[in-house]
Amino acid sequence: MAKYQKVIDWISKNIDNGTLKPGSRIPSENELCAKFGLSRQTVRHAILMLAEEGLLESRRGSGTYVADQKADDSGRSVVAVVTTYVDDYIFPSTIRGIENTLSEKGYSMQLSFTNNTVDKERQILEDISRRSDVAGVIMEPVKSALPNPNMHLYRELTEKGIKVLFINSFYPELNLPHVSINDEECAYQAVKALIDAGHKVIGCVLKLDDGQGRERYRGYLRAMTEHGLSFTYDHVNWIDTIDIKDGFKALSRVKDRLKGCTAVFCYNDQVAGMLMQMLRASGMKLPEEMSVVGMDDSDLAKIGVDGVTIASIPHPKSKLGQKAAQNMIRLIHGVNSNYNATYEFSESVVVRASISVRS
Repeated sequence: MAKYQKVIDWISKNIDNGTLKPGSRIPSENELCAKFGLSRQTVRHAILMLAEEGLLESRRGSGTYVADQKADDSGRSVVAVVTTYVDDYIFPSTIRGIENTLSEKGYSMQLSFTNNTVDKERQILEDISRRSDVAGVIMEPVKSALPNPNMHLYRELTEKGIKVLFINSFYPELNLPHVSINDEECAYQAVKALIDAGHKVIGCVLKLDDGQGRERYRGYLRAMTEHGLSFTYDHVNWIDTIDIKDGFKALSRVKDRLKGCTAVFCYNDQVAGMLMQMLRASGMKLPEEMSVVGMDDSDLAKIGVDGVTIASIPHPKSKLGQKAAQNMIRLIHGVNSNYNATYEFSESVVVRASISVRS
């Protein structure tokens, strides 16, 4: 980490959590030099970068202050927010986090849903491109692990000066920022929790068509190899969006492919819950014969299946929405094209009854 980044991170954090409010004066250069043990030149560089991001403004003879970053009167005061579904257990809290943060700065939110289809995504992007009041787009990608024919529409938006930021995942073909959890690291921690409980033969059930599935597979592989555990592709199960909707029918083959496993890492709590119901219906004892860990730490994980609560990695939901909106506002107001608006949350496993300890 560059030395000046410490100053940037500290000021940014205190602006985001409200300690440094719009219009308030930040500590002087001398105070920041003493606080971080840095040269004045390094501190000035950090302040200059934050000013280019639109976070700070200097007043001659007075000092440096937190910029207001409110929507201006240019006519572009709308941020389009586009997610895949409305009824998912993650999105309501995420959307509230986005809306609350945007409204504080005078931006209005236009909400749309793609239903996780490229056709609907294309219609929404074309509509946004025709509008003159949209300053930015906060977008959840559609099946981001698969080729997508709409990449040119995202490029057209950026060429028109409309800022684009992805949430939960991203398209690897585009060099655009995203705010998400660190899927690889979180999956690593989930599998490590099973390993720490004594499990050695661990399978996984992951989503094929979303980029999160790809990154979570990386985490699964890293945990297994770093701990010296072998694995077979017979224990690696891939499902897609339609499979999850079909439920038990689509997961019927998974039971056979997990033969020999004592534990399984699931793409999310929904998949974990369906798998546990299917295994329980087949006569398997849980968690004695199969330990399970999911992701999202949803209400389903806390309720569990037949009294067995589900160990899970939390999804930051509202915090993710807030951070996405904060970074979008910085993109809109910033003059520094090199500003990196990407942010990934790291979370730890909430251990529950679905993990059994093996001797």
